[in-house]
Amino acid sequence: MEIKSIKKLKLYGFNNLTKTLSFNMYDICYGKSPQHSQEYIAYIDEEYNAQRLTNILTEVANIIGAKILNIAQQDYEPQGASVTMLISEGHEEPVLGPDGAPLPETVVAHLDKSHITVHTYPETHPDKGISTFRADIDVSTCGHISPLKALNFLINSFSSDIVIIDYRVRGFTRDVDGKKFFIDHKINSIQNYIAKEIRDLYNMIDVNVYQENIFHTKMLLKEFDLDNYLFGIAKKELLPGEKKRVKQRLKKEMLEIFSGKNIPKVDFKL
Repeated sequence: MEIKSIKKLKLYGFNNLTKTLSFNMYDICYGKSPQHSQEYIAYIDEEYNAQRLTNILTEVANIIGAKILNIAQQDYEPQGASVTMLISEGHEEPVLGPDGAPLPETVVAHLDKSHITVHTYPETHPDKGISTFRADIDVSTCGHISPLKALNFLINSFSSDIVIIDYRVRGFTRDVDGKKFFIDHKINSIQNYIAKEIRDLYNMIDVNVYQENIFHTKMLLKEFDLDNYLFGIAKKELLPGEKKRVKQRLKKEMLEIFSGKNIPKVDFKL
């Protein structure tokens, strides 16, 4: 989706606005035995290892039109991974010599103090059989490039049950007359930049602080098929009473993460 500018700004110097898009993405699973839970953690750890995450962030950089300056990646023991990319605007200019001609094989990149990071947190609880996979992603840019362009790609890359998104524009930039601009594009909700086919899959709520250019959206997957949340066992292998208990545990876990608080034990509508 296109980011709509307020107007064409003629700036004095560099665009110093910092635009940061932050994600928490969660995948929830139930393993009947401790072995099933550990196998799920091992599966997730391999599925989202440092190299796979690097590939995802590389595509993010391509989508927003950024140039990758440096990559640091790390897999951890017993589980988890991190990747950090330093990026700049993709535009480069040749360095000119005294005669005005470009010097061969010499360019200057507009460094934006921008970065893309991801950290993963697979974890399990041995008593309840619930396992969660959390990925934290930050795309922070300066200049004209916008992290909002990568929004749909990131959501699709993780196929999460719960997505919590924050977007904030910080700092200011000046036009040639010295007037400050605290935002350089129109936005009233992160949802404006999420494709309809994705929005239709989730229940969504917003908490926005417009005067501070802070935008917050939470997403909870609508459809619940128990088979999609079981690892190492199928729904048909569970007894009716056990099936109900497992559904309740999974839904409680999802609602607690979505609401950001512990909730009393209740009989959820299944």
